[in-house]
Parts: sequence; structure tokens; C-alpha cells
Amino acid sequence: MIAILISGAVAMLATLLGTPFFIKYLVKKQYGQFIRQDGPTGHFTKRGTPTMGGVIIVASTVLGYGVANLALMRVPRASGLLLIFLIVGLGLIGFLDDFEKISKQRSLGLKAWQKIVGQAFIGITFSIFALYFADRNGLTPASTRISFTRDTAWDLAFAGAAVGFVLFILWANFLITAWSNAVNLTDGLDGLAAGASTMVFAAYTLIGVWQTNQTCVYAHPYDLLTTCYQVRDPRDLTMVAAALMGACFGFLWWNASPAQIFMGDTGSLALGGALAGLSILTRTEFLAVIIGGLFLAEVMSDVIQIASFKTTGKRVFKMAPLHHHFELKGWPEVNVVIRFWIVAGLCVALGLGIFYAEWLAQ
Repeated sequence: MIAILISGAVAMLATLLGTPFFIKYLVKKQYGQFIRQDGPTGHFTKRGTPTMGGVIIVASTVLGYGVANLALMRVPRASGLLLIFLIVGLGLIGFLDDFEKISKQRSLGLKAWQKIVGQAFIGITFSIFALYFADRNGLTPASTRISFTRDTAWDLAFAGAAVGFVLFILWANFLITAWSNAVNLTDGLDGLAAGASTMVFAAYTLIGVWQTNQTCVYAHPYDLLTTCYQVRDPRDLTMVAAALMGACFGFLWWNASPAQIFMGDTGSLALGGALAGLSILTRTEFLAVIIGGLFLAEVMSDVIQIASFKTTGKRVFKMAPLHHHFELKGWPEVNVVIRFWIVAGLCVALGLGIFYAEWLAQ
């Protein structure tokens, strides 16, 4: 528990105290946000606001996890390192995308194929190694079984290990792409993605603490068939989740309306990848759909809007993603953000309730 507290506290202090220095650096370099012309007109005043704040979020997360391990003289486990790799890798792709936008002063960054290739490389590498590094109990960081609150009987290796290996890579990359894009779409208003992410990673911190205390590694043989969790390195996953929560919470001080800095694609892609990685490694892939319900609603609004316009020529929403729809209906930006935070909190509460209820039902 001490390692988890240290990880979260260090990451929070790093973003809370380090972000203003990063803002000054970005202002000096004139690395400001480019605003899309077809967006709400009220956003034009945000043009030039420093972006790429995700750099400080990612760095603080790595710092929190690293300091916690050093403080207790413990060796990082495979699951924690894999999750850090996914966060940093997707953050790097986001950074290149942000830098492209800034240097060319346009709303489009990397070309679509460049982002796809980059995300695929990171995602495939993560997926492959997640099925290796078995511990002394034979547990690997991930499994080929589809999970809800824990692994289910639905196994992607139904036709053999080779088929399961390939299907898992495809499934994991779908989750990584879906969640990173969902958080990226949500990051459109001051503090919206940072606040929602804080709640989501707080939920995963609690889930990780529970899985650590109920791990099958130290369970009675009877418990192996009932209540314990077949998760490798739950403490490390909890440490990373706590660092993410702390980093987002500290960053929110500077990102809340009126934002002095934006996280950019550097932050949103990294946070989305972190959510996907946590769902895979904690064996809660479908539970994450509930916990991250706000992100799901945002990306689905975009899908519905595109599908409707392509098929009927009509738009379902005034503008997608969903938060812009309510802005154009006349809601002040702060109202949209706070109400969406409430929705995010309700989704997190529902997800945690289901997680605990499943354990009680065992």
C-alpha cells in the first residue's frame, strides 16, 4: 500500500509543481494550440494556448512509478513495465502528431497511415509480450480469454494456441485503438478529459488494491476456484494506475477552465492506451466499457454522426463529438464539463459496484 501511495503522490506533485515551468517553456517556444475552423466559435479565444501538456502527464506517471519502486527497493514487474511501455509509446506518437500540428499551424498532424503504423507497432509489441513472462505460477500479464470482471470461459484460443495468439493481438489492438481514440475525442473542452481520466484511474486504483489483496498467488487452494483473481503483478498495475490518477489530478489544476495548457494528443493517446492496457492486464476488458462510459459515449456520438450523414445525409447531433453538441445548444463550456464529469463519476460508481457485486456473488 505504501508503494501505491508514493506512486500517486509523486506523480501528482510532479504535475502540480512542474506544469507551470513547462507552460513557460512552451510559451517561450510558441508551441500553441491550433483551433479547428469548423468548431464552436467560442474556442477561437483558445488559439495559442500551450499544448503538448501530455508530456508532463506521461513523465510524471513514469516518475511516480519509478520513485515508488526505488523507495521500497523493489524490482518492477513485467505487467507494470509493459503498461509503462504502452503509455510512453502512444504518448510519443501523440507528441509527434502535436508537434506536426504546431510546426505547420494546422489542425491536422501526422498523416493517417503514419499514426496507424505507429499505433500498430506499439500495440502489437505490447500484445505479443503480454502473453510471455509467466511467473512461478504460470500467470502471464495477459491471457487469451475474454474478460469482464475477471477472465471468462470465452477463450480466443478455442482452435489452438496459434489461433488464440493471433486473435489476441487483433483484439488487444482493437481495444488500444478504440480507447486511445475515445479519450482523444473527449479532450475537446477545458479539463474534460483530465477530470474524467482522474476518476477512471481512481477506479482502477481501487480495483488494483482489491485484486492485490485477493490475489490467487497467496490464496487457499479452495479459493482458486472461487473468489481470488488470476492477475499477474496486481500491485504494479495499481501503482501505475495511482500514478496516472495523481498525474491527471495535478494537471487538472492548470487544465481546468480557463485552461493554461492542453494535454494534446500526447496526453489523450497515452491515457487512452493506459485505460486499454489496464483493462487487458487486470482482466476487466468489458468492465472498462462501463467504467469509461463517458469516453464510450463520446466516440459513439462521432460514429453515429458519420454513419447517419453517410447514409441519410442528415446529422443526428448539431456537432460531434457529443460535448460540442451541447455547446451549440447553448450550454456554457463549464456547465458541459461539470455535467459530463458527473456522468463519468456515475459510470465509475456503476463499474465499481458491478465489480464488487461479482465478487460477493462468488
